[in-house]
Amino acid sequence: MVRQVKQAFFPVALVLFAALGPFILEPFDLVNLSAFSAMAIAALGLAFVWGTLGILNLGHCMFFGLGAYAYAIAVSNLGDSTLAALIGIALAVAFSLVLGYFLFFSRLGDVYLGVITLCVTLIFYSFMTSTADPSFHIGPVPLGGFNGITAVPSLNMPGDPQAFLSMEATFSICLLSLAGAYVLLSLLRSSDAGRIMTAIRESELRSELLGYDIRFYKLVGFAVSAAMAGLGGALYTAVMGYVSPNVFDLSQASQFVLWVIAGGLGAFVGPVVASFGFQLLSSQLGANQVFNTELIFGATIILFVMLVPQGLQPMLLGLSSLKFPHRCGILRRKEKPA
Repeated sequence: MVRQVKQAFFPVALVLFAALGPFILEPFDLVNLSAFSAMAIAALGLAFVWGTLGILNLGHCMFFGLGAYAYAIAVSNLGDSTLAALIGIALAVAFSLVLGYFLFFSRLGDVYLGVITLCVTLIFYSFMTSTADPSFHIGPVPLGGFNGITAVPSLNMPGDPQAFLSMEATFSICLLSLAGAYVLLSLLRSSDAGRIMTAIRESELRSELLGYDIRFYKLVGFAVSAAMAGLGGALYTAVMGYVSPNVFDLSQASQFVLWVIAGGLGAFVGPVVASFGFQLLSSQLGANQVFNTELIFGATIILFVMLVPQGLQPMLLGLSSLKFPHRCGILRRKEKPA
């Protein structure tokens, strides 16, 4: 019961912030936090598949990029942002199922899986940067090459393309989507399927000997992570109003991995907090025009990982156990009967 209350605290806090944020934040902060929330949803997808199944997807950003581009193209052609977001999620999931089938049913090792996913991401990046010619278009929407797709419509009321949502409403939707993604992934991880996935992470051979099809569960977990990334990409494009091939580059690919490592492998709250923290740091460094922003940002990440190797959330849990040892059973010993 206590554990369930602790797990419910984070999404409840997000819901309260989604309700109160528009009244206490400036419009610029609302836009930034909405974009941060979209990125955090994608980071949650990687945290799930890596922490639960042990699958390190170095190309997780390809699903984020597919969701982003699919939303931009669909909403510009169809007008309805709700349908466009669903198309973005569906495209990311569909591609993950195709790619995952070849990755998992061919029984590739973890190292090869990470390399292949990263290579596929770079293929997407190379292709999208070569689409500057006007002949590359889907409907009236040109793909734009390096410039990407600009003037992407924002979120609107479902079924009414002319009723665009305000920035305050968009902010609330992004925060609520993040809370919903957290709850959904937490429930999935604590379910029977989630326990089987955890068992597969611990020992694939033992799980297979028990009769579980490890390839199927890996494929399902891979698709779930892709759905989270696709949703994050769609929301990010709706908030920012544009999408470019940078969503597929190495910088974007490394960010998701670093956020999960910094937050704590196997945790959900930690990667979300880390994603917000590092995005805020990057935004502040860029706004203040700090000399060699990327060098300072990279050095900060390296120092953080060195000082907190186990991740943010495990470190805080460890500190709480040291502060309250009697609650954690550290000092509690059973005396032998006389």
